[in-house]
Amino acid sequence: MKNIKKTLFFFYLSSLIFFNIHPAFGWDDNTHLAAAKASGYYRWYAVVGPDIAKVKAGKIEGYNHFFDNDRNVEVTPKMVFEQVARYNNPEDMEGHLYGAIIASLREYNNHRKDAEYHIDFCVHYITDLSAPLHNVIYDDFNKTRHAENDGVIGGEVLDNINRLKRRMYQVDLRDDHFEEDLAKEIAVIANKARHLDHKLKKENRVMTKEEAYNQLAQSASLINAALKHLGKTHR
Repeated sequence: MKNIKKTLFFFYLSSLIFFNIHPAFGWDDNTHLAAAKASGYYRWYAVVGPDIAKVKAGKIEGYNHFFDNDRNVEVTPKMVFEQVARYNNPEDMEGHLYGAIIASLREYNNHRKDAEYHIDFCVHYITDLSAPLHNVIYDDFNKTRHAENDGVIGGEVLDNINRLKRRMYQVDLRDDHFEEDLAKEIAVIANKARHLDHKLKKENRVMTKEEAYNQLAQSASLINAALKHLGKTHR
């Protein structure tokens, strides 16, 4: 099993090099699954699909998972909406994680067949949102510390769902102002993630487990609110 995992990992890295995509792994698989499970998503088991899709879809999917904020500017709702049109754009090397969240929900609303898959993508993107190194420039610190940060609680988090749930909070997304409120919450989480990255970089370290659970709880809280709007949660 270990050799199979190494082979798949090598194949994944090779595909990133071939498609000229930086390895925006996001939280590892278990961490994605835990956020979805804690949020009450009944298809929690499916939310690793977007990372699998990157292996074959390359740039088309890869750029949906991060935003290289090389100017180090505060994320605003306006910025979120400006990224929506860039969803699945294989030429947008800067990335468009924030817009991908809203765009994937619009895809859900526009599709009857296989519509649930678009929610799976959205849940995955919202989870990536709280990963600090997905909201900043892909510099030397990011390259060195990315994989460590993404997997800091991966080995235990599925066995500690309640630890994650205890950190969740209520997010209110009004039905008649859903996208507006969602964009505001996206900006809030993105900026908190950016600020944590600056702290990690200054101290030259990876997240503590406590910090990782706090970050992931932000994603789980927003996922839960979005799912309630869609009527897709049993939480």
